[in-house]
Amino acid sequence: MQVAGGSKFLFPRWFNRAWLFVVLPAVAAAPVYGIGMLYYSTSPKTMTVGYEPKQPVPYSHALHVGKLGLDCRYCHVGVEKTAYASIPAAETCMACHKSIATKRDSLQPVRSSFAGGDPIEWVRVHKVADFAYFNHGAHVSRGVGCVECHGRIDKMETVSQVSDLTMGWCIDCHRNPEPHLRPKELVTVMDWKPTEDRTELGQKLRKLYNLNPSTDCTTCHR
Repeated sequence: MQVAGGSKFLFPRWFNRAWLFVVLPAVAAAPVYGIGMLYYSTSPKTMTVGYEPKQPVPYSHALHVGKLGLDCRYCHVGVEKTAYASIPAAETCMACHKSIATKRDSLQPVRSSFAGGDPIEWVRVHKVADFAYFNHGAHVSRGVGCVECHGRIDKMETVSQVSDLTMGWCIDCHRNPEPHLRPKELVTVMDWKPTEDRTELGQKLRKLYNLNPSTDCTTCHR
């Protein structure tokens, strides 16, 4: 408002306390914000390592792969050829479970999917950033074993993520692939151990497979 006979403006008295309406909510919200950021920054869903979501069917790799000896490619068909690792359809499961554990309650989602055709809604565990391109077959077909990214999945009751899948993690391997290489025919052998020095074997395989992993930005960001 303008004072008579002058050009100065006076504000209502309540304006002297207006800052309280800004500062107090900010102060009150600060702990909530801090706790939220702490949870977000340490949650397995954002840190990825240790992420172990509950699945609609309690599938045990420790049983099927570790004890029964199923090869990864029985369920993940074409994993060494295609860009994406396939998730098995209910038909794959029912090839065995038509006659094994036919009444087990935990397998009802599999039977329902097989009968009705609706896919099982598995929760994805391993996922690179949306802006990064990753070709699964390009790695498996060049002697990079499953355990290099997925860990000893043959010992897991529930699949969990063991690698952070960050850009730095990928680049480290591209710059120094030798310790991560093995004979192509052994990529799915979880407990494989080299009979010679791992780095020396990797150097031989790198030369044999003519590998020269690129670290150019366009390799992964297309």
